[in-house]
Amino acid sequence: MKTMDRRRVLGAAACLGGGLAAANFWPAWAQTTSPGAQAPPTLSGQDLKLVIERRPVTIDGRPGGAVLINGTMPGPLLRLKEGQSARIAVENRMDEETSLHWHGVLTPVQMDGVPGVSFPGIPPHSTFVYEFTVIQNGTYWYHSHSGFQEMEGMFAPIIIEPKGSDPVAYDREHVIMLSDYSFTPPARILAKLKQDSGVFNYQRQTIAGLFSGKDQTLAERVEWSKMLMDPTDIADVTGAAFTYPMNGHGPNAPWTGLFKPDERVRLRFVAAGAMTIFNVRIPGLKLTVVASDGQNVRPVVVDEFQIANGETYDVIVQPSEDRAYAIVAETVDRSGMARGVLAPRTGMTAEFPPLRPRPIDTLRDMGMDMSAMQKGSQPVGASMAGMAMPAPATAQVLPGMAQPKPRGSDVMGDMGGMRMSMRDPLNAPQVKLGPGVEMIAPMPQDRTGEPGQGLESVGHRVLVYKDLAALEPNPDQRAPGRTVEIHLTGNMERFMWSLDGERYSDTTKPLMFRSGERVRVTLVNDTMMSHPMHLHGHFVELAHGPEGHRPRKHTVNVMPAGKVSWDFTPAAGDWAFHCHMFLHMAVGMFQVFAVRPLDEKAI
Repeated sequence: MKTMDRRRVLGAAACLGGGLAAANFWPAWAQTTSPGAQAPPTLSGQDLKLVIERRPVTIDGRPGGAVLINGTMPGPLLRLKEGQSARIAVENRMDEETSLHWHGVLTPVQMDGVPGVSFPGIPPHSTFVYEFTVIQNGTYWYHSHSGFQEMEGMFAPIIIEPKGSDPVAYDREHVIMLSDYSFTPPARILAKLKQDSGVFNYQRQTIAGLFSGKDQTLAERVEWSKMLMDPTDIADVTGAAFTYPMNGHGPNAPWTGLFKPDERVRLRFVAAGAMTIFNVRIPGLKLTVVASDGQNVRPVVVDEFQIANGETYDVIVQPSEDRAYAIVAETVDRSGMARGVLAPRTGMTAEFPPLRPRPIDTLRDMGMDMSAMQKGSQPVGASMAGMAMPAPATAQVLPGMAQPKPRGSDVMGDMGGMRMSMRDPLNAPQVKLGPGVEMIAPMPQDRTGEPGQGLESVGHRVLVYKDLAALEPNPDQRAPGRTVEIHLTGNMERFMWSLDGERYSDTTKPLMFRSGERVRVTLVNDTMMSHPMHLHGHFVELAHGPEGHRPRKHTVNVMPAGKVSWDFTPAAGDWAFHCHMFLHMAVGMFQVFAVRPLDEKAI
């Protein structure tokens, strides 16, 4: 494995460029008035050219700076064909190194685009040509893996058309790219988080809220304070610092996609937010999920789905009325919303719902499963006397729904040695304990059957991972020959993030695998934040799925105090593995999967 220059991957980006704001910086596919039956391809064919430079942008009438691809944010849509060869020349016109990673696209390792891991990077004022054969189809995207450039707007979608017939029937399609943008430079945002991890959390419980009966009881608030934890700390960077564009259009000037009544419209959602998980719904329309991370799934009809950083979902909608529909992408902490309109004619508007009440963390998000408590199980060394139990559910609920949490159910009572038990190395013997490990979840649970924080009681059907089943048979159905457990660790108060207790800059060796072996990986989230984990160069099969048709993904969101198991077949090379919360990766939640031939002593 090549030695990574960590300063290039984790270092601060240069200052944002100045100049006059462009009047229109959207590519053709993201125009709000496109009348065609399909979004027009911006770049297609075998030989493509991309130019990277810093230029000004305007979002909701406010000027800012960004790193643009071919002068737009998002960049041009690449429309490729399964089986074709692609030569993509990337010209770097900046005074800093850059790169492009083809997120979810299977390429030779040297074309994967991670400086210091799989290739040297693209030096200032130079051109690099990516060459690979396209061996898949579906919805994907591409973005920078250098400095803070992805967070500064350097991303764009990819559609790969199947070489045969498409199993998904539709009359029209739109790409919907969700992102977050700050007029504050990313380096400054990170510096503020290091000084105070809750600096952007404007939704803490107020004294007025406490006495009016909202959120926590006084007893709960006292106990959480003793633990130095804030149950409203759902997102690191919130609407206090971000605005939320949809296809580059700010919330005050929503993007519009057209349809004709009774058409089947394919919406290709791409989560390009640097630090934001979105909850997506279109009030008045059912969403039929037909693909996840570019891979076809058995259709699932839902009212809402959560999409984490790096994921893609394809859904089919069939609006029958001659009216406009609101496309609502609410942030997981309910501090903001990306907004779009699906309409039969340009110029139509839709009514957008208000932001829903923001969620708060519970004991379950700390790895203290209450059902296990009721069965007599509790973490070693933790006195749970006096802990109130949630009221039992009395009504049958649909998948993706749960009974509301009763007020007072998170009273912790005498926590005794809880903080010590959270650091008990017997719970995670491979975790390197230190100031960067705030807690180890005592009872992490498989939460793949849950819809996401704040979506338990929304009153309608929400997609969960356990709804997903691959449409086509899995290509490798062997049982895993060994297991690997990886802990997602961190200290929220100090904004330190790591894997197995080690930041990437401190690791001495990568995670080792043999090419072609079958491995089960279990990710254990020992923190109270969600972590969308992305493995480059591979698809993994979630272990909970139906035999032979397990859902295949390249990015898997691990809920707080949750765990997710997946199987994969390693391909030779050095592959990046990291959290797709950009700043979590930047400060150390990153590792390399080093895959060696079977005849080498790799393990």
